[in-house]
Amino acid sequence: MRGEDLETTGQLWGTVLAVQANFYRVQLDLEDKGDKEDTGNPSPHPPLSPSPPLSSPHPPLLLCTRRTRLKKIGQQVMVGDRVVVEEPDWAGGRGAISEVLPRRSELDRPAIANVDRILLVFAVADPPLEPYQLSRFLLKAESTGLDVVLCLNKSDLISTEQQREISDRLASWGYEPLFVSVNQSININKIATSLKEKITVIAGPSGVGKSSLINALIPNANLRVGEISGKLARGRHTTRHVELFEMPDGGLLADTPGFNQPDLDIAPEELASLFPEARQRLAVESCRFSDCLHREEPECVVRGDWERYQHYLDFLEEAILRQTHLNQQADPESTVKAKTKGKGQTKYEPKLESKKYRRVSRKTQLQELQELYRDEE
Repeated sequence: MRGEDLETTGQLWGTVLAVQANFYRVQLDLEDKGDKEDTGNPSPHPPLSPSPPLSSPHPPLLLCTRRTRLKKIGQQVMVGDRVVVEEPDWAGGRGAISEVLPRRSELDRPAIANVDRILLVFAVADPPLEPYQLSRFLLKAESTGLDVVLCLNKSDLISTEQQREISDRLASWGYEPLFVSVNQSININKIATSLKEKITVIAGPSGVGKSSLINALIPNANLRVGEISGKLARGRHTTRHVELFEMPDGGLLADTPGFNQPDLDIAPEELASLFPEARQRLAVESCRFSDCLHREEPECVVRGDWERYQHYLDFLEEAILRQTHLNQQADPESTVKAKTKGKGQTKYEPKLESKKYRRVSRKTQLQELQELYRDEE
């Protein structure tokens, strides 16, 4: 694409596809010249969703820096940000980001802006589906407030009856999973259709086939695919950073680093609302107490025999420990400290008063002895 095909003066709009050190890879939008002639100057507030190219299937890419002014005011530039680019150097493929447009959504892990939905990918076999781990990922996804689509890969490794059992089980959780197989190209088109004109983040543990799925949806992505660890029956990390890839039929897809246990930075009182089963119960009837944590409180409508109730109790205990730890960090006079041991296990121990328990230095000891001798003389 030549520079003459874009406006060479003024401002250009684009979407940040990747952040590399202090550089930002920006995909530029192409202006509709016909609309520009009818309306004059382009709108100062372009749509946040990436605009489909009008005269080329591949909008230009620029490697941009951030204006010093943005750095001074602490304006972070994230993957997914809609930005204004100035002074494009078409020959060198460079530019400068002068403005970050308002975000409609923002995730901290992974750090990405303007996401429309989360595509949560798990495998039904190799590695086997772990309900507790799946619950943890679902909670993290629900906490973002975005739409959550559950995709179960490697469906060709289990029978139709097993698929039905898993589907019925997850339906009781409040989810309708989509069974796919990257290896056998099963239901890949359904996923591609649902992701059109959206910014979607793919999440899930390592080794479930996220990179393979992206390669199937976007053949030119060429992501490195990992293998399953034979010792742990878990996947090895293959993605090291967040990057947006353009879908052939429109839309952007973000791959994220795989991790097996996402952090649950959720307030205890908000936890129940992230379980569809609990939400359904609370929609019909309210608990007796407005601050009910749904454990031993009388007349609680959430407490019951639903399958994930024990998951809720486990995550609630973790959330309470985390909140207690944060409160103690904010209180300098706290007499206890938190110490993490093992997977998510937090133990609280008494703080030692520094002056009382601090070991006396040899220099101080020598000075005290010298003073003692002087007094005796």
